[in-house]
Amino acid sequence: MDRGPAVALAVLVVASGCAGLLPVEDGGDGNTTAVLASSHSVTVTTVVDGDTIKVRFANGTTDTVRLLGVDTPETNAENSPGEFEGVPDTEAGRACLREAGHNATRYMTRTLLGETVQISTDAAADGRGYYGRLLAYVAHDGKNINYRLVDSGRARVYDSQFTQSDRFYAAEARAQDNRTGVWRCVDDPQLVADGGTTEDTPGSVVVARIHADAAGDDRENLNDEYVVLANRADSTVDLSGWTVSDDAGATYTVPEGTELSGDSRLTIRTGSGTDTDGERYWGYGRPVWNNDGDTVTVRAANGTVMAQRTYD
Repeated sequence: MDRGPAVALAVLVVASGCAGLLPVEDGGDGNTTAVLASSHSVTVTTVVDGDTIKVRFANGTTDTVRLLGVDTPETNAENSPGEFEGVPDTEAGRACLREAGHNATRYMTRTLLGETVQISTDAAADGRGYYGRLLAYVAHDGKNINYRLVDSGRARVYDSQFTQSDRFYAAEARAQDNRTGVWRCVDDPQLVADGGTTEDTPGSVVVARIHADAAGDDRENLNDEYVVLANRADSTVDLSGWTVSDDAGATYTVPEGTELSGDSRLTIRTGSGTDTDGERYWGYGRPVWNNDGDTVTVRAANGTVMAQRTYD
């Protein structure tokens, strides 16, 4: 049953036991302002998609948070181009929006998964949405992620009542004018089919190398068949639960506790062996990667495609 704004806020106060001001970025000049709201430190346990996360409070209770005032394209459902002004209502337009949705989810996964963030409700907005999800601003390292999603073109402004709506609409207008992020779909919806992207900055983890053709008989030299993941960022990426799969669905799941430090690589060999910091062994009983072409797909634990590479 939907408990309503007042009860939802009361539950949050009891759950987290703290309140305060949420810092939010001003319109591009580097200054900050503050929205009076009840604020709480939580840990992000799951990134559902670009605008929804699951969090855990210090006392162990959990909740689902829908980021207030923003809407990112769907990744597991059909998009309606009419919701994103100017995007053509065509198959290419819908495909472009879906790719933009994946980009938004990748950004949220890289930025927030496993992190401690501050969530804050807005007195001018509903406390919970239609599906009972908590509606809140999310701040990380002093930055308002809701605003960042709109300002970077990863989201549109969701037409609703909230204190920061004027600033959000101004950021959306700039992103539209500059054709940033999802707004590239207005002029070039075919970019997905052509191998392009709506993302200005690609993910930090990439498929750096694919060694599909092992020396000699592939079936007898499985450890010479491998893929290499590289972290191009300075910060460490937790790969726990990530998967690496081929076109046929063969899937390797990265063990818990596996971290890829900045500017480092991880080799995943098809055969068996002893795992080290720089190598993991799949333990597969036969070759995985086709010598004449295949696609390596890397997904985060939440299923979001974080990197992909096709070879011939």
